[in-house]
Amino acid sequence: MTPKPAWLVPHGTPWTAGTERVAFESGWITVTDQTAIAPTGRPAPYGLVRFKNLAVAVLPIHEDGTVTLVGQHRFPLGDYSWELPEGGAPVGEDPLAGARRELAEETGLMAAEWREVMRTQLSNSVTDEQMIGYLALGLSPAPSGHRADDTEAITLVRAPFREVLEAAMAGYLPDMLTVAMLLRGYHMAREGSLPGTLARAMLD
Repeated sequence: MTPKPAWLVPHGTPWTAGTERVAFESGWITVTDQTAIAPTGRPAPYGLVRFKNLAVAVLPIHEDGTVTLVGQHRFPLGDYSWELPEGGAPVGEDPLAGARRELAEETGLMAAEWREVMRTQLSNSVTDEQMIGYLALGLSPAPSGHRADDTEAITLVRAPFREVLEAAMAGYLPDMLTVAMLLRGYHMAREGSLPGTLARAMLD
């Protein structure tokens, strides 16, 4: 593991939370309206979205250096999105179990080897949503097959890693979990963190 740089330390006074009122709640999120004191000492009313799931993302790399992507229509922006397999693991569940489930349900694949390779915060100014990213290797068909849920109309494509990465860098794959995980995979391949034959297949 890379040592933490000495300059990565907090500075100043943290936020102080005050009273909190639930403005909206669903099976996925809780929206709160609360009082707070900013690090400057000034009162700062705050709207906060709390997520009931931890986001999980999977970078499934086949032995030939190709990647399986998921295509589906997304409601919030009204567009079609090509993404890595991803979804939510309920808070309190083993995130790896959630990642295994999402990979199987969305792609019909299972992996012999799993590596946790990334932890990120998503839109951390207004939400508490966090993501854990996994690399999935040794892919094979899952016994359960492809079982998307009742709201998912999913299309699958398998494409060369380098081609997928370049499409993401050109803005054709704007999903941030996908962009972050592809860059992580590229970094691992370049830095020798993956088997040589696999890295070469990904980078060629």
